[in-house]
Amino acid sequence: MINVDLSKAQNFIDSDDFDNALKLANGSLKQVQDGSGRGSEWLGWRRILAQPNDAEIDRIEQHAAKIREDADIFIVCGIGGSFTGAKAIIEALTMPFNASGPEILFAGHHMSGRYLQELLKYIETPKENGEPKSVYLNVISKSGSTLETALAFRTLRSWMNDTYGKDASSRIFATTGKTGGVLNKIIEGEGYQKYIIPDDIGGRFSVLTPVGLLPVAVAGIDIQTLYYGAVSEFEHLEKSPDSVLQYAALRYVLHMNGVALDVIGSFEPELSGFADWTQQLLGESEGKEGKGLFPAVAGYSTDLHSFGQMIQQGRRNLMETLFVVNQPISDLGVPEMSDNTDQLGYLEGKLFHEINQSALNGTVEAHHDGGVPVVKIIIEKLNAQQIGRLIYFYELLTAVYVYMLDVNPFNQPGVENYKQAMYRLLGKTN
Repeated sequence: MINVDLSKAQNFIDSDDFDNALKLANGSLKQVQDGSGRGSEWLGWRRILAQPNDAEIDRIEQHAAKIREDADIFIVCGIGGSFTGAKAIIEALTMPFNASGPEILFAGHHMSGRYLQELLKYIETPKENGEPKSVYLNVISKSGSTLETALAFRTLRSWMNDTYGKDASSRIFATTGKTGGVLNKIIEGEGYQKYIIPDDIGGRFSVLTPVGLLPVAVAGIDIQTLYYGAVSEFEHLEKSPDSVLQYAALRYVLHMNGVALDVIGSFEPELSGFADWTQQLLGESEGKEGKGLFPAVAGYSTDLHSFGQMIQQGRRNLMETLFVVNQPISDLGVPEMSDNTDQLGYLEGKLFHEINQSALNGTVEAHHDGGVPVVKIIIEKLNAQQIGRLIYFYELLTAVYVYMLDVNPFNQPGVENYKQAMYRLLGKTN
């Protein structure tokens, strides 16, 4: 269960407005549950939790185990929802500096020639023992035609073919739609192993499909526990949705009262990628028809020393959402020293977690006193089950809240505008 603390936000809104918003939120939840809202053909992210496909999860786990046995590098080639979810989970649940198994690298999420060039140099540089690195590639794209991903895949596929010859096809895996699209034509010609993105699940809601599960499993994370954490949250929120409804109602009232930004962050750097995933989930879902809270991402305490001043004393047009982990992630404490030249003796023996929590609580207090509504989204510990729960919580929250704005949560018509202009400038004729 995900806990939501609204105590440092509710005093900024009128109680009658909140009660009315709760009624609206209940109606929006009903639209999600009975499929009566706009875009209901994209509710597959609920279907897969109501009816888990254990056979697919087993297949992914077995395949990932074989890859882990041989791979030094596993490249995820995708953009948007095709990489942010996997990256968020991997960053949250793997150990920095000591990751076991293959190194997970990302490509296809921008069009930097330098990045790709350096990536190619890195993967073709032999290991310390002189042996070549063993490289595997997972391209993820429903259509196969998204330019950033398609360009990177063409470049990496060419390198794989040059390096491994006929064996390249056994090292390349494609995650795409069941039929149609450019990528399916490439798969048919090359014989790549294929994973299917369900037709009823859009990219930003796809992390619990093979889109996210294969890279996460290759990273050595228990995807069964992750997935069934989401299933548990699904079942809990079907019976007791108050946490989602209250958070959605609060966001709605603040939005209607002129709040324009939601600064999303955490004092746990392991959750910075999760904030990025949340940014896309909310931004592409609510930013339509002149509506929506702009989702800005902050990493604390780092950003208290950059735009913390703006949050504390700038324009009062923002709210703040903080991801909080209750139990310590580390048992590191402040060492004792014979002298106190650094004037840190008062912290000797304290866990870094305790110091970080004090920084969190002090920041919440200061920002609240400075006129910022602050919401805390709390998980008990940082593990696969809790991250799975948090994923579904935010998926449902997004759908309910955006229906309250009377827009379709599941399309992104504005994304096509830059593409059309870009293709015209590049000379594309079809």
